[in-house]
Amino acid sequence: MAKVKSVFSCGKCTAQFPKWQGQCSECGGWNTLSEETLSEAVPANPRLSGYAAASDNQVQNLTEINLQELPRLSTDIEELNRVLGGGIVPGSVVLIGGDPGIGKSTILLQTLCNISARAKTLYITGEESLEQVSMRAKRLHLDAEKLRLLTETNVEKIIKIAEKERPQVMVVDSIQTIFTDYTSSAPGSVSQVRESAAQLVRYAKQSGVALFLAGHVTKDGTLAGPRVLEHMVDTVLYFEGDRNSRFRVIRAVKNRFGAVNELGVFAMTEKGLQEVKNPSAIFLSRDGEPAPGSVIMVTWEGTRPMLVEVQALVDESFGSNPKRVAVGFEQNRLAMLLAVLHKHGNIAIHDQDVFINVVGGLRINETAIDLAVILAVYSSFRNKPLPVDLIVFGEVGLGGEIRPVQNGQERLKDAAKHGFKHAIVPKANAPKTPPVGLKITVANSVGQALMIFS
Repeated sequence: MAKVKSVFSCGKCTAQFPKWQGQCSECGGWNTLSEETLSEAVPANPRLSGYAAASDNQVQNLTEINLQELPRLSTDIEELNRVLGGGIVPGSVVLIGGDPGIGKSTILLQTLCNISARAKTLYITGEESLEQVSMRAKRLHLDAEKLRLLTETNVEKIIKIAEKERPQVMVVDSIQTIFTDYTSSAPGSVSQVRESAAQLVRYAKQSGVALFLAGHVTKDGTLAGPRVLEHMVDTVLYFEGDRNSRFRVIRAVKNRFGAVNELGVFAMTEKGLQEVKNPSAIFLSRDGEPAPGSVIMVTWEGTRPMLVEVQALVDESFGSNPKRVAVGFEQNRLAMLLAVLHKHGNIAIHDQDVFINVVGGLRINETAIDLAVILAVYSSFRNKPLPVDLIVFGEVGLGGEIRPVQNGQERLKDAAKHGFKHAIVPKANAPKTPPVGLKITVANSVGQALMIFS
């Protein structure tokens, strides 16, 4: 009889424990352990051992390696090409995650239909029937005449069929539904997701097929399954924003073939996801009237600047603990900026509720938003609207100093192009020759920035 035992694996860090516990002692996650059944009699995976036996690699000097630029395959969707680094690289593996219904299957189906006219494609679905995929393609008015479809969840059968079909681009939707015969746990478990993805990644690298994997996300917005899955693939794309909103944002959080943190902006229409040529226009939704607590900043996402509206609401708190809420911005950094505002700007808001919102569902991770947050909070607290043609950016230090940020010249040029007349920037970001029609005001500290509007 084969000896069977159970282990409990963490869904975040893949650590294993002999018994269940509420918190993972490795990563600190709560309720992330799930039971898996292991068997000592499981045979070795012939596919894995075959690749290992066939390996005949040799050590080479770096200068001896022949560098050859791989031709990229365009998706015919410019915003998707942007986040991929210029197109699809043969043999690459792309993991795309997002909330249910946000558009993962839609963008993948659109991409394969666009490519199928000039390259062989294969769409593998483990969640929907062929009829459902066909109905979606018809509803979106896609040309799917040459698109090949398959409904299968066994990874060994998928690879066997793919070897026969020999596609250039393949989609697996989704990785949580795929399972392998060499692991006895249920589909979607840590070991199944890890082993199934490993076989698919190995097949993609050996055959040169470009592979897209769709993945579900958990309540906190991370990919369901082990985090090691993100390290196995070449590119990780995340859908951001509210799925009930008309606009969708795809961010590249990892890319071995392009820029990290690149953004692709789309609008959901009756014909699927349509790219937005001018993303700044959708994030600048003001009606032209000045409003307290509203400031425009220029953020740098990937390889391009983007104008974003930052809103603040400061109101009297009636509780013992004033609220600090940030949407699209790190809440711990908000607490730090409020302390700097009090210490170096003499603005005491310890008894006020403070709410920060980045318009459009965008999340800004760079520190260039610091100055915009401070000015927005000041504007709302004093009930003093700032000029509608003003843009700001700059990092704020604990000493109250305003530090420069990267690509300052490009940010100012983009602001001038959109008609802004006044900019408050750090001293090091001030250009010798300002863009035409844009007045530059230098601020070295938080106190100087506040004095401009006092």
